[in-house]
Amino acid sequence: PYLAFIVPGLVFLGVANNSFLNSSSSLFITKIQGTVVDLLAAPLGARELLIGFVSGAMVRGLTVGVLTWLAALLFTPPHAMHVFTTLFFLLLSAYVFAVLGLLAGLWAEKFEQINFFPTFLMLPLTFLGGVFYDVRALPEPFRTVSLFNPVVHMVEGLRAGMLGLDVRSTATGAGLLMVVAVGGTALAYALLSSGYKLKS
Repeated sequence: PYLAFIVPGLVFLGVANNSFLNSSSSLFITKIQGTVVDLLAAPLGARELLIGFVSGAMVRGLTVGVLTWLAALLFTPPHAMHVFTTLFFLLLSAYVFAVLGLLAGLWAEKFEQINFFPTFLMLPLTFLGGVFYDVRALPEPFRTVSLFNPVVHMVEGLRAGMLGLDVRSTATGAGLLMVVAVGGTALAYALLSSGYKLKS
């Protein structure tokens, strides 16, 4: 049923958006208010800062995702066909978008810049990422073009875990998330270690 089909996409939206916004806004506000000095003066290294910001963002993202899932139970029966796959995509999606949000918070110097990513990058990618429709139903060349959208593979990986629909190999989505997770973590750690846009 269509209601069951869109639930994984809605859960993904909640996880991704809230994980990104929490880490990006948390770091950005400390920079704007000048309280980032307290973090730099405290005996915290780049690893501790990374863990703190990312774990906080993940908690918020996963909380919203689980609440979205629970709200969906009012309209459709519970689905979790492959528990490990579902948890894997939920946790890794929350982590990836939390790290991306941290990178955005480090880079941004104005409110317009912090809103650039969710408005002009994440929003189009998520709404064109098969959240509300089946990508396979699109006519060519749109179906092929959609496969280059990384969100498609992330959403369908979560959909495969929750609904048991192996629409596409979950390895593609898992691989994309792992690559972004490793690369984003390494970059965020390096920037935090160097004090990029944190030390004036």
